[in-house]
Amino acid sequence: MNETFDNGRTVTGRFDNPAPIDERPRRMSRGLRLAIFSSALALPLAFFLALKPTSARVVWEQFARMIELKGSANAKLARFTSLTNENLANLAPQAQAELLLEETVSDYDGAGGQLSSRMDGWRGRLTMSPRLTSLLDSALNSPDLRVRAAAIEMELVAYNLSKLQESADILIERIATDPAGRAWALWMLGAIGNRGIEPEQALQILIQYSHDPDERTRFWAVEGLSLLGSDASIQPLLDIFRNDPSLEVRERAGCGLAQSGMLTKPQRLTAVPTLMSFGEDPSLDSNTRNWAYRALRQITGARYGTNPTDWREWWAENAAR
Repeated sequence: MNETFDNGRTVTGRFDNPAPIDERPRRMSRGLRLAIFSSALALPLAFFLALKPTSARVVWEQFARMIELKGSANAKLARFTSLTNENLANLAPQAQAELLLEETVSDYDGAGGQLSSRMDGWRGRLTMSPRLTSLLDSALNSPDLRVRAAAIEMELVAYNLSKLQESADILIERIATDPAGRAWALWMLGAIGNRGIEPEQALQILIQYSHDPDERTRFWAVEGLSLLGSDASIQPLLDIFRNDPSLEVRERAGCGLAQSGMLTKPQRLTAVPTLMSFGEDPSLDSNTRNWAYRALRQITGARYGTNPTDWREWWAENAAR
């Protein structure tokens, strides 16, 4: 069963996300992985030693070599990161940004701090190259919200939008006066609102344009709401998911509730009761009902189908946790 929304009809692949946010566990630190790996081997080793002490030396030597190899790999990676940091000063701002964003997508804890500390120095000096665009795609689709936030910051830097009221005003004016740039401005308004710049004003503008007669405008207003990621954006997304006349816009609202954008898992969980009611609402079309159940699976990690009783019972047991 495909557990993701179908994003094939979207205007851009920038916001596609093949795995729901928070469903995959964050990557463990290398030290913790090594500790677990060692423990997993040590327990059967101890049992084996108790049974066959004469073979203990051979087994222990093999075990020690495995640990040594694992530690050696970690040391090599640490040296690589160190060399990367040393070489950054010799790179142009574009190359620095692309390298650190790539490392942040792979390991936020290893590169996220460096990326954040250098962003202001790149403002006005970056271009949306195919490589940077591709890396931003990956970052915006990361299961780690910290990586998504870093991607939003990079978008603001690349377009030279400062985190000030002035930038929000520029975006709002462009939304109102420039139909050709409206889609981009709606997305960026959600982005800058997510970073704390006039989020309430951004919410009202995005809700307003989510009711626009133009389907493409509503689509990008939904993307902005998803990116805004505030508690107050959840109910508008639910309303759009249920009521918008466009199949594509409804799907994007469902995806925003389930996996894309900047809502946290606790925020997404608040949508569960309403999504359950959508799933069993006979007045809704089959696509929307099926998407409601798909969103429930992505948000909760539960693997029930489309039986309302299963979901009600599951929620009764888990809602208070």
